[in-house]
This record gives sequence, structure tokens and C-alpha cells, in this order.
Amino acid sequence: MSFSGDVKTELCRVEPARACCARAELYGALLYCHTFTAREARIITESESFARRLPELLRQAFALDFDRLPAEGEQKYIFQLTDGEKLGRVIDAFGFDSRQSPVLHINFGLLEEGCCRAAFLRGAFLAGGSVTEPRKRYHLELVTSHAQASRELLALLTDMGRRPKQTVRGGCRVTYFKSGDQIEDFLTLMGAPLSAMELMNTRAEKELRNGVNRRVNCEAANLDKAVEAAQEQLEAIRRLYELGRVEELPPRLKETIILREAFPELTLSELAEEFDPPITKSCLNHRLRKLVELSRA
Repeated sequence: MSFSGDVKTELCRVEPARACCARAELYGALLYCHTFTAREARIITESESFARRLPELLRQAFALDFDRLPAEGEQKYIFQLTDGEKLGRVIDAFGFDSRQSPVLHINFGLLEEGCCRAAFLRGAFLAGGSVTEPRKRYHLELVTSHAQASRELLALLTDMGRRPKQTVRGGCRVTYFKSGDQIEDFLTLMGAPLSAMELMNTRAEKELRNGVNRRVNCEAANLDKAVEAAQEQLEAIRRLYELGRVEELPPRLKETIILREAFPELTLSELAEEFDPPITKSCLNHRLRKLVELSRA
């Protein structure tokens, strides 16, 4: 199962605290489902957990049953309400006139309590949401065909201290998060703390791995520089021999030549320890620069 499927399975284990929460969750699902009009409500899902939850959610919220349940063998689960009386009862409960379209906007009067807001978001995600596998990238989105509902969802989330972004894709409105910590927070808010923890652990692993890679790359770059510097120093020493200038050098520089030739693979810090007595890295660096300068004179 995908990470998104795991999140929906976890959300479906959350029991609505009260009947108002069940209604708020169903409200979110209807605003973010395939179709919700005065003539039909149609919810299509690939989540087996959500498919098991929906009939009970409708009964808990309105003591109603769907007019159409998923047929055996269907690849997707399809639920429908087409009975006018049932639809009228649902639409009236959401604060709309059943003779008008119920999908124009969010009725904030139904979402005054924090538990109902969380339930509404849970329903919206179950019906029209998805979240990408965090090992690939961080992306959670809610998709609806209702522009006004999408705009008001943005206002609702902003009022709750969240900062999602919005875009249009294929005629649908998309509300999304691309920050790992924001997605963790949103998953926890909806009722999926275990999934949020998994995302947190994945982020920690990625940050650790990236940190190791940065250090390895840095060390590799430093090693390359050290090799290049050692080659330059050895070339300078060879040049001094060709010029016959080694014998006229001070003892400290002669000692430096002997040790550099004996240990061409050592870093400056390691080579400085080979002197008797050991010298500082800064002192050794100064001597080697002097040899390079003399070879060019």
C-alpha cells in the first residue's frame, strides 16, 4: 500500500467524537468528492478503508443509507445518493436551500468547534486528497472542482494557522503543502499521528544522509586539493634539484624536502608530525610555499 493509502487507513480508524463531527466529516467528503449537487451525490474512492467507513458515516450523521453501493468486481468503490428526499435532508442540514446548489461555498457555521474542523478536513482528504511518499518528496494536496469551496478552505486553514498554497490543474482547484513540517502538522490535525511520525523519521533520515554526503563531498574536495598541492610541492623539489639549488638551502628546508619526498601521500597535518621535533601545520605550510617560490625564481 502507498503512503497515501496508509494515511487514509489510519484516518478511518478515528471515531467521530459526536454526531456533529460525523456530519462535518461527511460534509468535507461531499465537497471534495466526484459530484455533489441537488440531484446527485457521488463519491468514488480507491481506499478500501474509506469505502467501509462511508456507509456508517452516513448513518451516524443522518440515519440514511446510500442509494447505490459499490458493485462486486469494480476497481473503484462508487457510492451514490440520488433520492431527492435524502439529498434534501442532507443539503438542508448543511445550511443550504435544497433547490440551490450546495457546493458553492463552505458553511463556516458548521465548523466552529475544533473537533468539527478536524473532521471536515479529514473528510476532504479522504475523498479528494493524497500525499506523496515522503522518501521521494514532500507534497500533500486536496483537490475539488468547486472554486469557491477551495478559496474558503484556504481561508479556513489560514485561520487555523496553516499556510497552504493553491493552484489550478485540469479545471480543478488544488490546495497543497510542500513543506515536510507543515504536512506533519496537517496529518496530526486530521488524526494521523503515526503517519506524521513516519514522515518525521523519514525527514530525519534524509537530513542525516544529506549531512553525511555533504561531509564526504567536502572531505573529497579537500583531499583533491591536498593531492594537487602535494604534486605541486614535489614538482618544485624536482625543479630545485635540476637547478642544483638544494645543497644551498637552509637545514630546515632540506629536512622539509626529505620528509615530503619520503611521505608524498600525507596531509600537511600528518607530515608535520613526522618532524623531530614535530612542527605546526602553519610552519610546514610556510616552508613548502617557500620551496615552491624558490623553484620559480
